[in-house]
Amino acid sequence: MKRFVTFLSIILTGLACQPNEQTEPKPMKPQKIVVYQVFTRLFGNTNTSNKPWGTKEENGVGKFNDFTDTALEEIKKLGVSHIWYTGVPHHGVIGDFPEIGVSSDDPDVIKGRAGSPYAVRDYYQVNPDLAVDVTKRMEEFEALIARTHKHEMKVIIDIVPNHVSRHYEGKNNPEGVLDFGADDDKTVEYAKDNNFYYIPGEAFQVPEPKNGYQPLGAEKHPLADGKFDENPAKWTGNGSRLAQPDFYDWYETVKINYGVSPDGKKDFDELPSGADSLDWKAHYEFWQGKDVPDSWKKFKDITQFWLGKDVDGFRFDMAEMVPVEFWSYLNSNIKNTNPEAFLLAEVYNPSLYRDYIHKGKMDYLYDKVELYDTLKHIMYGYGSTDNLPPILDGLKDIEHHMLHFLENHDEQRIASPEFAGNPWKALPALVVSATSTTSPTMIYFGQEVGEPGAEDAGFGDPSRTSIFDYIGVPQHQKWMNGGKFDGGQLSDNEKALRNYYSEVLNFTRNSSALMGEYLDLHVFNRSINPNYTDKAFSYARWDESQKLIVVTNFDEFQSLKTTLKLSPELLKAWGLEKGEREIKELMFGKKKTMLRVTDSGAEIDLDFGPWESAVFEVN
Repeated sequence: MKRFVTFLSIILTGLACQPNEQTEPKPMKPQKIVVYQVFTRLFGNTNTSNKPWGTKEENGVGKFNDFTDTALEEIKKLGVSHIWYTGVPHHGVIGDFPEIGVSSDDPDVIKGRAGSPYAVRDYYQVNPDLAVDVTKRMEEFEALIARTHKHEMKVIIDIVPNHVSRHYEGKNNPEGVLDFGADDDKTVEYAKDNNFYYIPGEAFQVPEPKNGYQPLGAEKHPLADGKFDENPAKWTGNGSRLAQPDFYDWYETVKINYGVSPDGKKDFDELPSGADSLDWKAHYEFWQGKDVPDSWKKFKDITQFWLGKDVDGFRFDMAEMVPVEFWSYLNSNIKNTNPEAFLLAEVYNPSLYRDYIHKGKMDYLYDKVELYDTLKHIMYGYGSTDNLPPILDGLKDIEHHMLHFLENHDEQRIASPEFAGNPWKALPALVVSATSTTSPTMIYFGQEVGEPGAEDAGFGDPSRTSIFDYIGVPQHQKWMNGGKFDGGQLSDNEKALRNYYSEVLNFTRNSSALMGEYLDLHVFNRSINPNYTDKAFSYARWDESQKLIVVTNFDEFQSLKTTLKLSPELLKAWGLEKGEREIKELMFGKKKTMLRVTDSGAEIDLDFGPWESAVFEVN
């Protein structure tokens, strides 16, 4: 405990106060992208009841209007350039909305009470739970878009092309737009222009529950009868071809057909040879006049609808489950409407990364299975930083396209006992994640104040903030402070943590070097310096106007006291003059050390506490 308090006192000294306006350096033009993912339903909820399986009346629910000007300005001050509003399109939810003629979804095919945001029920409307006046729910979201733009941030929403809700019901389609499945031939398993895959002659059966599960936590509901009317049955969202999918399948959704037959035959044109080297304009031209499957057109229309609402981009769920040719078609159409649109995809197979970037015209992909998983292993306490250089080197050709994160709605909260148990353990990983490449950085709301996601929400599991239930987010609620959004209920420790995130993220937004060159120093130092351990990590970043050395210490218990050797390759690139000079830390502005350059090489003195990081500028 003494060690932690000592380290915390250092952080508090440097971060608890806002920078002095007279000494703060003039900011450069923002360059790096910082995405703030927020679960829209939970953000503004001030209710602290947190009853398992609680209703929105019992546990509360956040609204679009909770994102006030004050809230948005405080998010922007964190260093954010884009807000990903998760859970905006109208998805399956338990409860009637008679004012708009929307009936409750069936609990037998809904996960949780509030429903999964990835089981979209109507793509041309927003979740009615998010509106103060459900009859004006779209107007309230349009006002949020305008407010976000007023605070100079861009708006991202989810699109889920692989699947839709089992109870899809397009009540708000624009004129001339048919509903999904409206013209399907349900007598066959597959047809090119069918929107779904069918199991002719068999009716859908609700999965057999496991582990004692009962919808709504066993609360009685007129529709919770173990039945759901779907005849013939459709394939399930994760690809199950059974009329009765398994309980662990995505049984609340049905899979969209993109013109790929059950045996894998593609009923659409292949991309031409060399398409991976063509820009989006050439891809757009390629698809003009082509006969594409009906589902392609439906999702093109959906994205164009939201672009028309001034949405700035999309996060595409499970993109690798949809053919790359479709992405070429969709994304080139999006870029034709808005060339600056932000396109982020959830792809977990590294062998597909380059296809989805170069052929599918994605801007960014999750860097989950390589960088995130490795950093998580290190944060657990038994991973080695020796595993980081091969990852960064292996992704060098596409590093700009790999979005970095330490939390999102699918991953465990850092502060949860099931993960790190202490949010401060993530600080070195945050620095590496945010400064090692030119890619965007993403944080998940509540991450910056140490939210542990510990609630027993109902369907959702503790360690992850539930996306299925009505629930409060305690640490985030402290920062909200009843709608003041001033952190008034946070402890000094929690305020210091949020200030740390703010310092790091704002630094990345204002540092030109972080959009420039990268050179690893870790491997060189591990090979020649026995006092430089596999809990340290270091590298250089630079451009024509700024030279930086980044050093982190992932060790929870041991200080890092040694010298950092600059490699001959870096010395050649930088052309440093011989001599000894003092260099200063830029990100937090407190630390200083000595750089010595001689005929035999160059080195920097390091004296780092546990979990400490620094970015030194070399003049």
